[in-house]
Amino acid sequence: MSIPKTPSIQFLISGLLFIFSQILISCGAPEADQSPATMYFNGDILTMEGPMPEYADALLVRDGRIAYVGTEEEAMRLAGKGHVMVDLKGKTLLPGFIDGHVHFGNFGLQAIGAQLLAPPDATCKDIPTLIEILKAWNTPENVGLTGWIFGTGFDDSVLEEKRFPTRHDLDQVSTEIPIMITHISGHFAVVNSKGLEILGLNKTSKDPEGGIIRREDDGKTPNGVLEELAAIPYMVKALNPKDQSGADRFFQEGQDMALSFGYTTVQEGRAMQNHEFLAAKAKSGEIMIDVVSYIDYAFVDQYMSSEWNSKEYSNHYRIGGMKVTLDGSPQGRTAWRTQPYLIPPDGQGSAYVGYPAIPSDSVVQAIFAKAFDNNWQILVHANGDAAIDQMIRTLRPNIEKFGLGDRRNTLIHGQYIREDQLDSFKEMDVITSLFPLHTFYWGDWHTQIIGNELGNKISPVKTALNKGLKVTIHTDAPVALPNLMRVVWTAVNRTSRSGAIIGEGERLTPYEALQAITIWSAYQHFEEGEKGSLKAGKLADLVILDNNPLKVEPDAIKDIQVIETIKEGTTVFCKPIQ
Repeated sequence: MSIPKTPSIQFLISGLLFIFSQILISCGAPEADQSPATMYFNGDILTMEGPMPEYADALLVRDGRIAYVGTEEEAMRLAGKGHVMVDLKGKTLLPGFIDGHVHFGNFGLQAIGAQLLAPPDATCKDIPTLIEILKAWNTPENVGLTGWIFGTGFDDSVLEEKRFPTRHDLDQVSTEIPIMITHISGHFAVVNSKGLEILGLNKTSKDPEGGIIRREDDGKTPNGVLEELAAIPYMVKALNPKDQSGADRFFQEGQDMALSFGYTTVQEGRAMQNHEFLAAKAKSGEIMIDVVSYIDYAFVDQYMSSEWNSKEYSNHYRIGGMKVTLDGSPQGRTAWRTQPYLIPPDGQGSAYVGYPAIPSDSVVQAIFAKAFDNNWQILVHANGDAAIDQMIRTLRPNIEKFGLGDRRNTLIHGQYIREDQLDSFKEMDVITSLFPLHTFYWGDWHTQIIGNELGNKISPVKTALNKGLKVTIHTDAPVALPNLMRVVWTAVNRTSRSGAIIGEGERLTPYEALQAITIWSAYQHFEEGEKGSLKAGKLADLVILDNNPLKVEPDAIKDIQVIETIKEGTTVFCKPIQ
């Protein structure tokens, strides 16, 4: 006998079916209309969750986000129909890398220009080699990009001659085509005689505030070396692509380089007019990873009111805050110190301490006040302890007026920071993004120019951590190649070119160094809720390495290679099979 389906019974059946369906969903049963998932397994899946290393057996990605991190059995159950299995074959899966400070807009210059880095990164060991590299790079295709012969990354501290090249050296490459080469610090340029002519620099040219035009023995004629604000504006002018096709090539090769080193979020650490170019690339959909720009303080009135100034990305681009530069390069000896350099630059006396980029405290304080008033995050470049003193003096009254808040203001570099200054930053809730790459590239040089005791205290990352500061580390590329395994290696080993240990007590553990380019750097950028660790709900920004930095010998970390870079579940770089 059939039971009549009265409205009350139908309601009861419907209710029971609804309750059953909710139980299935709450238990994690796959929904019929879900997109196909990708499951990663059989490797070291390092989550970066928590103060100690934690591994998972499997990771599930769906619709650009991490759907599950845990056991293979549960991942298989949740994967659903049509899922893709990715066998890591023992390789290491990590959150995508986030550099604490880098200049993405200049990656193209490094990728395309004549490579003037010293060994082991390249071959430029002396000035004759530099001249030959520039001669070989001088082709119509290359020169046609900007109208200049250009190269990046020369380093006077490791050239055999221990000096800057001059216009006379570069004139051996060409006297008809302008030439500009940039120092590895990014704070100096050298041009040939034709370059000086095109830039309008001659005996009557005056040094700009915050910069120096180096002169010949007569004290008047420029010798081709330009320091700080005597160089940086001309870099923008001389090394700007002449047409759209050149600009497109710069952008694409720079982005490809970032992807090859595992970046899924990259910073433009001092945006000026190039913000407009990056915004245009975002609008056209050409940016493949997240790019966050920090606008130079001189351009904030022009750009900070735009729609790009946001905590949210639009087509992978946003403005994160303001950049202020207070001094120069420690290895170039333009960083502003309280004590004299032991080896002053040519033409400077024994009392030389470097110099400020903005001499007036009242001007710096007003710049900071504008940021506080608008709730803009501030990135401050300061290397010398005098510059850091200025930063503290001018931040403090703004904190007293506006309050601490959740601003995440950040010191960039801080090579010569003192312990009392770290204490001040702890009190002021300033993040310290330090630069331990210096220990390899210039550790030996620092001990010569400031002394062994102070030289062994550069980039005091461990001391900062022990004092409770929030810390990140960075490459500052194109100062060095944007190789984040190299920066992890230097933070862990602190070994100089000569093999000396530069501050053994400042070494990070491999896990701490990885935190500094993942979850801690995500925090610096206000993005720890979306990035920096492998956790269900976060973006599927991932990197696959050929070895685990926590399991190889510390010195082998530098040899680890990025195999694949994945942005929101999509592979954006895959290392070619040899």
